[in-house]
Amino acid sequence: MTSLRAFTCDDLFRFNNINLDPLTETVSFRCRRPRGRRPRGAPQYGIPFYLQYLAHWPEYFIVAEAPGGELMGYIMGKAEGSVAREEWHGHVTALSVAPEFRRLGLAAKLMELLEEISEKKGGFFVDLFVRVSNQVAVNMYKQLGYSVYRTVLEYYSASNGEPDEDAYDMRKALSRDTEKKSIIPLPHPVRPEDIE
Repeated sequence: MTSLRAFTCDDLFRFNNINLDPLTETVSFRCRRPRGRRPRGAPQYGIPFYLQYLAHWPEYFIVAEAPGGELMGYIMGKAEGSVAREEWHGHVTALSVAPEFRRLGLAAKLMELLEEISEKKGGFFVDLFVRVSNQVAVNMYKQLGYSVYRTVLEYYSASNGEPDEDAYDMRKALSRDTEKKSIIPLPHPVRPEDIE
């Protein structure tokens, strides 16, 4: 039986079967940076990055573990935004399931858990970024009730730090957003530096 539990520091040394998969985004998102400046290279999810999430948002860092102890997948996220502007929300930083454990409903279950945590924290919505070309993921998120809120131009970078691909910012409204204002699509694309 699969167990869903809090991610621990020890898991950092056990999840290469998940992170080494080419569909797992761990090195190619762009930094939010001042207008006109290019990053020197694509930032990487190193151990300090994971530890920062584990320290600040441990409830948003969940792992699925097989009966034999092998890690099957994980979700990592955080709470962010402004309550006053009705932008307080849960954010999915990373969601990945090892290839041999896909199509079992694990990604949907992990997303459901993150959404429940965001509800309890009073979030208005949950958001995530996904490559425009990753239609498998886009379709999965749509099946889970997410919609494209906006396109972020050149959000992802190639390994040399140069712009590589656009992203969809996908959102799902939570119960606190009774009028579903948070998911009304923007009519035009934005740039990474325009994202708050």
